[in-house]
Amino acid sequence: MTDSIQCEHRGSTAWLTLHRTAVHNAFDDGLIVALTAAVKAAGSDPAVRAVVLTGAGASFSAGADLHWMRGMADASEAENRADSLALAGLMRSLQFCPKPTIARVNGAAYGGGVGLVACCDIAIGTEQAKFGLTEVKLGLVPAVISPYVTAAIGLRHARRLFLSGEIFDAATALRIGLLHQVVAADALDESVQHTLALLAKGGPIAQAEAKRLALRVAGIDETQAERLDRDNAELIARLRVSPEGQEGLGAFLAKRAPAWVD
Repeated sequence: MTDSIQCEHRGSTAWLTLHRTAVHNAFDDGLIVALTAAVKAAGSDPAVRAVVLTGAGASFSAGADLHWMRGMADASEAENRADSLALAGLMRSLQFCPKPTIARVNGAAYGGGVGLVACCDIAIGTEQAKFGLTEVKLGLVPAVISPYVTAAIGLRHARRLFLSGEIFDAATALRIGLLHQVVAADALDESVQHTLALLAKGGPIAQAEAKRLALRVAGIDETQAERLDRDNAELIARLRVSPEGQEGLGAFLAKRAPAWVD
C-alpha cells in the first residue's frame, strides 16, 4: 500500500487498485512511479498468475491530476519531456507485463486512464463507465498513450476520437474494441472472477509466450515501443510549452473557454 496504489494478493492474482478517490484516481508523478513499480513487481513474481488493475471509489481514472497539470503548464520543455517519459514507462511496463492483465473498469476513464485500459490484455467495464481522449480541447494530443490506444481500437476509431475529444459510453467502447465485455455494476466482480478462472487453466509459460506472440505478429516489440515513446514524449513536451498548449492549459485551469472556441 502506498498513498496512491493499493497492492493486494488474492490467491495467485495481484490486485492493483488506484487509490486516490478524492481526485477520481487521477495521475500524478507519485502514482505513476508507484504503479510502474507495482506492475513490474507483479510481472516478476513467480507466485503471481494474473494481474487485475482497477480503481477505488466511483472512477477508474480521471486522467491527469489538476495539480499535476498546473505543474505541466509551468514546467520547461525538458521537464515536460521527463514527465512524459515516466508516464510512457508505466504504459510500456503494463503492455509488456509477462502475466495476463485484466482492466476492471469500475467507472469513468479519461486520458491516461484510457491508456491503462488499452494496455491490458482483457478489459471488462460497467455499463455506466464513460471514456474520453479530450486532449485536443487543451491544445494537446494523447501522444504517450497513442500507440497503445490505436493498437486496441484501430486507426479509424483513433483518428476520430483523437480529433473530436468526445466522451463516449461503455457500449461504444465495446463496439470499437477498447472493452471486451460490458456488464452491470453488480456483476463486475463475478465477470472478473470468471475470466481469472479461465486464465488459471492455461500454462503460465505458454501464456507469457502467447502474449509475446500476439504482439510480435502485430509488429509490436518493446524496443520499438521505447523508441516510439521517446518520440511521443518529445511531441507532447513541445506542445505543452507551445502558445496553443499554454492557452489550452491556462484556460482549463482558469475554467474558461480557450481562445480558439467561438
